[in-house]
Amino acid sequence: MMWGKADISFEQPKAVERRRWPRSPQAPLYSELPETTELASLPFSTEELRPDRQFAAWQERMAPLVDMRLQNQAKACEPFAVKQVVWNLEGVLLIQQDTPAFSFERSPEKVRFSSIDHWQITFLRTGKTWTSVNGKVVENEPGMMEIRMLGCPFYGRTSPAQSTTLILPCDLFAAYGGLPSASSNIVLGGPRVSLLSSYMDFLEVNLLRLTRDDLPGVRNQLREMVFHTISPLVHSEIDGEISQSGLMTRARHFIQNNLGSAELTPETVSRELAISRTRLYELFQTSSGVLNYIRRRRLLAARAALNDPADGRKIGEIASQFCFESAANFCRAFTHEFGYNPSEVRRHSRDFKTEAPSRTAMVSSFDNWLGTLGL
Repeated sequence: MMWGKADISFEQPKAVERRRWPRSPQAPLYSELPETTELASLPFSTEELRPDRQFAAWQERMAPLVDMRLQNQAKACEPFAVKQVVWNLEGVLLIQQDTPAFSFERSPEKVRFSSIDHWQITFLRTGKTWTSVNGKVVENEPGMMEIRMLGCPFYGRTSPAQSTTLILPCDLFAAYGGLPSASSNIVLGGPRVSLLSSYMDFLEVNLLRLTRDDLPGVRNQLREMVFHTISPLVHSEIDGEISQSGLMTRARHFIQNNLGSAELTPETVSRELAISRTRLYELFQTSSGVLNYIRRRRLLAARAALNDPADGRKIGEIASQFCFESAANFCRAFTHEFGYNPSEVRRHSRDFKTEAPSRTAMVSSFDNWLGTLGL
């Protein structure tokens, strides 16, 4: 990845960093996780892999989110020690990780062909990161909070770092009209951030004690704290007008609630938002247009139904529910979108309780959790 002339030079991290996080013991990670926990998690470590496979395995793990490259003179055949665990809070993902230095990019092409457009909020415990969006570079460090919209391209690099990241669907903030659009690619600090980070610290320590019954309260608390941390610190881009982010949130919410309606068209969406067709297409430009966005959301909802072992409907019935003209058209669109056909998903979902973990990877995977987050 080449850095353009408009990008500032990234300073090297200091030799010694003051560790401020966490202030209390962190939840066990990776191999220390117990065999049975109430919450679903996806642990990952390169520890037991051959050194020449470690970075490639990390690239594959994170490919749904970002493309990664080694920095400076590092070689792919050298050890690359990564530890990560993704926790599914059923509507929010929490990621704990410890990594060496690397560069990352979410390219315009990846954004265009991805259904992932969530908010990403990162707290560093150690290390530093530098991220560029449209030529603006922000630096994150321990004690700060970085906010980024995954529906926009970005690139950057990180020093060796330990971090905790939240990935939250945009619709989580629908009741507030969405997070301010100016929130993307900023780093915030201060008392409000300290309060939120203290709650994150408490949440991490208690992850193994949480039950599924606790999750609605956790999500509501995160939504309240994130919104009321960010909004007072971010100025609106256009006074007296609905922000781009607010419009996108309303559009997504309307589309998600009407996926099974044959009347869901660009015309009905623009009428619902009281905006012109031209403005609507501008909103969904990074998603290759509103029709492609609707199609992907329908395919994601269909995949979630196919993944549900309790849903005994035929593939054709699910295709019809989401307004595909025929099972054949649905299968072609599904295979083009995901790289595997609906029958494979249905077979894996039925075998979920009896097959080995390698057979069920399609059902519970980082890619799947990202793609269906908020559905």
